[in-house]
Amino acid sequence: MTRERFILHMNVADFAVAAERIQDAGLAEKPLIISPLQAARAVVYDMSEEAYGDGVRKGMALREAARLCRRAQILPPRFELYHKVMHAFVREAQMFSPLLESGNGDGHLFLDITGTHRLIGAPPDVGWRLRKQAQQKIGIDPIWSVAANKLVAKVASRLVKPAGEYFVSPGEEASFLAPLSVRLLPGIDSQEMARLNEFNITQVGQLATLDHAQLFSVFGKRGETLHNISHGVDQERIRPYCRHRDRVVREHHVLADDTAEKRVIEGIVTALAVRIGMKLRTDQLVGRRLALQLNYSDGSLVVRQASVKHGVSDEDTLRTLALLALERAWNRRTRVRSCILTCSRLHAASRQLTLFAATDKKQQRQQRLMAAMDLVRKQFGVDSLRFASQAWLQ
Repeated sequence: MTRERFILHMNVADFAVAAERIQDAGLAEKPLIISPLQAARAVVYDMSEEAYGDGVRKGMALREAARLCRRAQILPPRFELYHKVMHAFVREAQMFSPLLESGNGDGHLFLDITGTHRLIGAPPDVGWRLRKQAQQKIGIDPIWSVAANKLVAKVASRLVKPAGEYFVSPGEEASFLAPLSVRLLPGIDSQEMARLNEFNITQVGQLATLDHAQLFSVFGKRGETLHNISHGVDQERIRPYCRHRDRVVREHHVLADDTAEKRVIEGIVTALAVRIGMKLRTDQLVGRRLALQLNYSDGSLVVRQASVKHGVSDEDTLRTLALLALERAWNRRTRVRSCILTCSRLHAASRQLTLFAATDKKQQRQQRLMAAMDLVRKQFGVDSLRFASQAWLQ
């Protein structure tokens, strides 16, 4: 006999805004927009419910957002603050289940609480208790939903945003989804959505009436996935939380003008790698993985990674990894709007010397060179020393 699963989804709506309001209580109930102020073509990273009501949306150009909500206060994103609040949220949630999956500083949590009712109570009670603890100890107010899998739980939480709770009983997944808009289903990209619109399919129940053969003829192998999610079928397991996931170094660049020139993007990626290297060396950290995200002018994105076995912080290696990730991601002719480079799998830099004197001297020379370059950049600006590939940047 198969045991019923219970997945609890916690979601802090407008998480960046919630974190800023924890730091400054005077921002409560005021319209806020989170966006990088120094970027030539800044876009909205997050916004409060008040700004959302005035028409501001994530990814919107800051100039347009400021026009729609003239009373909004604009703040630059503080990712370190968001990761700190997220880590506190995770600590509270870990008291209820070791099977916990968290987003990367975005306010989302999934907990597998299957079979834990004798220890911590019924699933809805867990949602209420965790929400209350988050309110009292952290100052955030998450919404929550419970369902048999991550897919349905995530959709349920979208229905009650920005505040509320929802419980979908086991076996009611398909009937719960049927009357909802297909836009609420996670994992459907813009091209698939446009294709569904061509067939006048707007509700999940309409999509669920199509069989495997019909979906395959239109969407190919993706038809199987669309069939499953339209029926509320999701076998994805909770990926347990690891401490290193919330330890990242991130750099973001928004282009003044969208471009499809690879040499320009190479220069930007190199500059981002240099900035990440400086942060790592300042904090005496090394990283083993770089992830590059390219955001295109049509709203789509591509993410590719490159990694090494041992942690590094020198910009030569970081630049090489970043350009390798770019090579893997460069498969479209669409213009790029912004780039995000993230370094993860961080740990403290080792100070142990090598067994071979010649190698140790070479490393020491490289470390002295990096230290000298960091001093120059800190005094005269990060762009005072550049790689040749950065010559294309203004």
